[in-house]
Amino acid sequence: MDRQYEKVYLHVDLDAFFASVEQLDHPEYRGKPVIVGGLPGDRRSVVSTASYEARKYGVHSAMPTFKAVKLCPNGIYTRGNYKRYCEISSQIMKIFGDFSPTVIQMSIDEAFIDITGTEHIFGTPLETAKKIKARVKEETGLTVSIGIANTMYIAKIASGYRKPDGITIIPKGKETEFMLSLPLEKVWGAGTKTLERMKSCGFTSTKDIYKTSLQLLITLFGDSTGAFLYNAVRGNKDLIFGEEAKSHSISSETTFAYDLTDLYIIETAIMDLANQVVWRMHSENVRSRTASIKIRYDDFKTVSIQETSDIAITNADDLYERCKRLLEKKYDKNKGIRLLGVCVSNIEKNSEPTQGSLFDFGDAKKAKVERAIFNMENKNPALKLRKARLIDVARKKLGNASTSTEGEQNSRFHRGPND
Repeated sequence: MDRQYEKVYLHVDLDAFFASVEQLDHPEYRGKPVIVGGLPGDRRSVVSTASYEARKYGVHSAMPTFKAVKLCPNGIYTRGNYKRYCEISSQIMKIFGDFSPTVIQMSIDEAFIDITGTEHIFGTPLETAKKIKARVKEETGLTVSIGIANTMYIAKIASGYRKPDGITIIPKGKETEFMLSLPLEKVWGAGTKTLERMKSCGFTSTKDIYKTSLQLLITLFGDSTGAFLYNAVRGNKDLIFGEEAKSHSISSETTFAYDLTDLYIIETAIMDLANQVVWRMHSENVRSRTASIKIRYDDFKTVSIQETSDIAITNADDLYERCKRLLEKKYDKNKGIRLLGVCVSNIEKNSEPTQGSLFDFGDAKKAKVERAIFNMENKNPALKLRKARLIDVARKKLGNASTSTEGEQNSRFHRGPND
């Protein structure tokens, strides 16, 4: 009979990932405030990641760049290098895979590792966490923070408890005690509107939620949110993230300095975003059959449209053509475009069997060439091969923009500013 082990999860979170990679690649940035996302003078860019040196000034992710500049005028501002971040992320995820066959990547900078039953190989959970931290530091020069618990939910919160470069263990049976020691803002999954609603109802602490009946919470917040809050302060013991990870999405979006009205420029922006998304797909060795675009107009109205095909997306041109068709269906030509986004969802590993097409219109060849270029750039990051359209004068017309690509992923939980 197989031995039954107690479930043990690690949640590993890369510390200020984008900014840390910039400091790694640029030694002159180390020890200085680094802000990734936009440049001073960009009209609409936002902070994607701020180094811990920048956070001392009050700078945080999702903050408008102009506000960050006021708080930290001497900071180092950069739009970043997303392909480089994907490369490092992939390297780190492979390290995680050496410690468990079950690694659930939640985004570009975080993952759950199920280490149940591995003590006889790697030692106690604490010893395993220390070995993972040492490997990541030795092989990439970066630091991670790790939460250890018997539930995924508690492990997730614990990983942010002693950032940066920390380890936090929550022993079995101490989940509720841990949650009741936290402020409301640390209840992961409770977004800004939920927090405001809780406070307006007189809740000032996690203990207030704990003392409230499930029925009253449901009456106040609705079935879904009420049940979530009731279970959250008790450790959310039954919450498993495997299904969310299987259906996660990869997306990239850009807010433009000036509203776009020229169709050629709009399509060029979509081409650029499609390239970024497909490069990430290559990095994670995944495929998708579902493509979508998001459009935010100059009046802030936001629309989206998606399409699922029987055939998987094979290359950047393929994704671009699908997104262009979606644009034709949804675009209101009487409005300027403030933001564009491209997304692929229902992700599958390339290793899983799939139905092929009876006809090949050159997509397979394009995919092979594209993957060869991707592998060349991985071996030599200085090599930059780009489509001519993305470096011509039309590219310049896009102006200063903010690109948000930090591993966006579909989830019912709100991702807060503390990465």
